[in-house]
Amino acid sequence: MELLINAGIVLATVAGMEAFAWWSHKYIMHGWGWGWHESHHRPRTGWFEKNDLYAIVFAGLAILLIALGNAGYWRLQWIGAGMTLYGLLYFIAHDGLVHQRWPFRYVPRNGYLKRLYQAHRMHHAVDGREGCVSFGFLLAPTTQKLKQQLREIHGGALDSSRERKARDQAEEGVE
Repeated sequence: MELLINAGIVLATVAGMEAFAWWSHKYIMHGWGWGWHESHHRPRTGWFEKNDLYAIVFAGLAILLIALGNAGYWRLQWIGAGMTLYGLLYFIAHDGLVHQRWPFRYVPRNGYLKRLYQAHRMHHAVDGREGCVSFGFLLAPTTQKLKQQLREIHGGALDSSRERKARDQAEEGVE
C-alpha cells in the first residue's frame, strides 16, 4: 500500500508541476522574471542561457525536499522525486525535442509530440514577452486553438510577417 501512496504522490506532483509551470511561465517568466527568461526567446550562443537558472532553482528545491524526506518527512521525498521526474520530462520534451539542445535532431511528424512541438514553436512566434500563447510544457492545445488565441490577443489577423512566422514555426519539420 505504501508503494501506491508514494507512486500517487509522485504522479500528483508531476501533474501539479505542469500546472505550476504554466502559471510560473506566464506570470513569472513573462512577468517580473523576464530578466532570466528573455535569453530563452533570443538566439542562443553556446550551450547555456540565463533562463537555465530556473532549472537550477527548481532542482535545488527538489534536492531539498528529497533531503527533508530522508530526514524523516517521507512525503516530501516523494514530492521531490515527482519534481525531479517532471524536470526530466521537461528536459526531454522542451530542451531536447523543441529546442534541439541534444546532439541529434528529431522533429516529430505526427501525434502528440508534433502537437507539443508546434505549440511551443507558436509560443516563440511572438517577439517579446507580451502576446504569447501556450505556456505549458507537457500539455499543449491544438494549433487551431493557438492560432485563434493569437488572433484574439493581437486584435484580428496577425500582420503578415508575424502570421508567416507563426505558421512557419508551427509547421517546421512537416513535409
